[in-house]
Amino acid sequence: QVQLIESGGGLVQAGGSLRLSCATSGLTFSNRAMGWFRQAPGKEREFAVCISRNGRITYYADSVKGRFTISRDNAKNMVYLQMNSLKPEDTAVYYCAADRRTLIDTCVVERNAYYYWGQGAQVTVSS
Repeated sequence: QVQLIESGGGLVQAGGSLRLSCATSGLTFSNRAMGWFRQAPGKEREFAVCISRNGRITYYADSVKGRFTISRDNAKNMVYLQMNSLKPEDTAVYYCAADRRTLIDTCVVERNAYYYWGQGAQVTVSS
């Protein structure tokens, strides 16, 4: 049974930082690209950042570039999202996701490439 469990969300003031973690089990983590997506109230779920299976390739949405950093620890089956200089517009539910494909040496921004999803972590940034 595949599980992705996000943690680390919460309420923070604008300009602050949060670190999200995603613990995975039931899949060969080191073989899969991982992504973080987010969904604000009343909006579509959107891509934020992804990382290739070996961590060498990352892509960031323009809206988070320079402020967010994705990383992974294949020994622990974990992926992280460090979020700095948070803005009220970053308020959303953040989801980690695992690519449906294995052994791909890149990562992609398309939501439909990701098959396994966590339950989401709420991030609220107050102004």
